[in-house]
Amino acid sequence: MYLTGFFQNAYVTRNLDHAVSLASERHGIEDWVHFEPQMDVYTSVAGRGPCHVKVALGWVGPLQVELIEPVSGNLQHYLDYLPSSKTDYSARFHHICMRVPDWKKARAEVDEKRWPVAYEGGVDGCNFVYIDARDSLGHYVEYMWMSDELWAYTGGA
Repeated sequence: MYLTGFFQNAYVTRNLDHAVSLASERHGIEDWVHFEPQMDVYTSVAGRGPCHVKVALGWVGPLQVELIEPVSGNLQHYLDYLPSSKTDYSARFHHICMRVPDWKKARAEVDEKRWPVAYEGGVDGCNFVYIDARDSLGHYVEYMWMSDELWAYTGGA
């Protein structure tokens, strides 16, 4: 399962509108889907608690680009990647994501392989877990299950 189902590169930014504008202008990404999930975080470096972010999703062929602006709550796993200057709105690479067809099976494999869980949570129609692969790949690896309806909403084919 490790890198099977790869579909997304994700970035964090202090200003989502700026990052979307720049990605559109410089990289030709069009047709962004915007939303602001209020997520439940079950596991993270900061413990349990709600997490609110702004998100924009755009596609370049089979690759989804996710831009994330942390807003409030349990955010340390995102804040650690932001530039030190609060006026630097550039996007910073954060993680890659794999879509998994069976959440229970995928989550059991994470436990079986004893992969270090950095962040885990969910929202209606979606469960996710971030594996801390910074020692081997330099970034997080996310595994996500989402309903077919949510996948279609985000532009997935």
